Amino acid sequence: MSSTPKRVMSVFSLVMLNIIAVDSLRSLPFGAEYGFSLVFYYLVATLVFFIPTAIISAELATGWSKNGGIYIWVREAFGIRWGMAVIWLQWIYNICWYPTIMSLLAATLAYMINPALVQDKSYMLTVVIILFLGTTIVNCFGMRVSSKLTNIAAMLGSIVPMVMISVLGCIWVSHGRPINVDFSWHSFFPHVTSIGTLVLLTNVLYSLVGMEMSAIHAQDVKDPQRSYPRALLWSTVIILVTLIGGSLAIAIVIPHQKIQLMTGMLELFYTFFAAYHIAWMNSIIGACIILGGLGGVAAWVLGPSKGLLIAAEDGALPRWLQKTNRFQAPVAILAAQAVLFLLICGVFLLMPTVNSSYWILSNITAILSLLAYLFMFAAAVRLRYSYPDVFRAYRVPFGNTGMWVVAIMGSLSCIITIIIGFWPPVGIDVGNIWHYEAYLVGGVLIFCIAPFIIYACRKPHWIQNSTVTD
Repeated sequence: MSSTPKRVMSVFSLVMLNIIAVDSLRSLPFGAEYGFSLVFYYLVATLVFFIPTAIISAELATGWSKNGGIYIWVREAFGIRWGMAVIWLQWIYNICWYPTIMSLLAATLAYMINPALVQDKSYMLTVVIILFLGTTIVNCFGMRVSSKLTNIAAMLGSIVPMVMISVLGCIWVSHGRPINVDFSWHSFFPHVTSIGTLVLLTNVLYSLVGMEMSAIHAQDVKDPQRSYPRALLWSTVIILVTLIGGSLAIAIVIPHQKIQLMTGMLELFYTFFAAYHIAWMNSIIGACIILGGLGGVAAWVLGPSKGLLIAAEDGALPRWLQKTNRFQAPVAILAAQAVLFLLICGVFLLMPTVNSSYWILSNITAILSLLAYLFMFAAAVRLRYSYPDVFRAYRVPFGNTGMWVVAIMGSLSCIITIIIGFWPPVGIDVGNIWHYEAYLVGGVLIFCIAPFIIYACRKPHWIQNSTVTD
């Protein structure tokens, strides 16, 4: 059978996939908190994390292109146990992420009705749950239905608002409006007064997560060794410009002390539209943001769940979790995901404010996602030695030395950021510090230990895929 892919993708198509996979509106207020120094942070994060993640995931995706992504890579390197651990982390950190993106959608809807509802926990929790359960039901009809929602939402709900935010910031400055950012060489470099001032870095790095989702298509690009770096370069430039431009726009228009992690982006739109007497745009941009958020969730609800299904078929989870419906959707895992989602939403009731609830869930999500990347970097190095003859359409440059350098750089960026993430943030009311640390540390530990406990309890009859051994 020919190894030639059935469809050859253009560099442009791969760039678009990367942008859709990575760019996220919810990340912008986190960067805005750093003012002009956010440019420095994003440039460093790109060098030590974003680029290593992209080129390593491209090599792994073109060498092991089976469905399952990061689970397959880690399973082939270290066995089912560790493959199960990493796909569990990817699955669980997405469950922690769903309330944050759904909160943004609920806040957007509130701004269209009554902005005061943003601080109403009952309203927020109700809308978050309804939106998530509705998205879950859509995904029960399989990829064909959910992908249609995702494709429409990607352009209208993500790319258009991201570009518009940057344009609005430029218009604001060009018209001589008040600027809340000091654009000087001195303010470009961060002034670190305590570790707490760096905690938001966890979400800056998290805003660059997602390249491994699109890297699976690197093998479909003609001449990947030449074309993929070009796609990576263009993707990096566009993603950085939109993330930095959008974050700076918020920092320019909204005074630092008034930036809200959940609603900072909405406040920029509403402030701008009010200043230029086009308030009728509020509803249009609100609808676009809601559509984009639902499309993003639709794409992620099914992806990690299908990866966990492959781990289940390898015997890492009970047989009842392997149940699929006639659309091949993993309905049992989707149901379990919904139950865990409802439990995690309890954080909204435990934390003192909606903003603090939003932060702690965002922080847990970022820490767990960076832990998953540590597995990926380690697997990439291991596979270079254990499977040296496996053909990779794209390879990290400079042989094994290049792989070691890139993997160590990416791993150190994750480890340092994870450690910083456990410090309480400066400028966010998290209530009792001991309660905050208990929720954060306890949540991370429970989610990390759970897959090993489940795997230790596995039974022989769980195995559906008899060709894979640990």
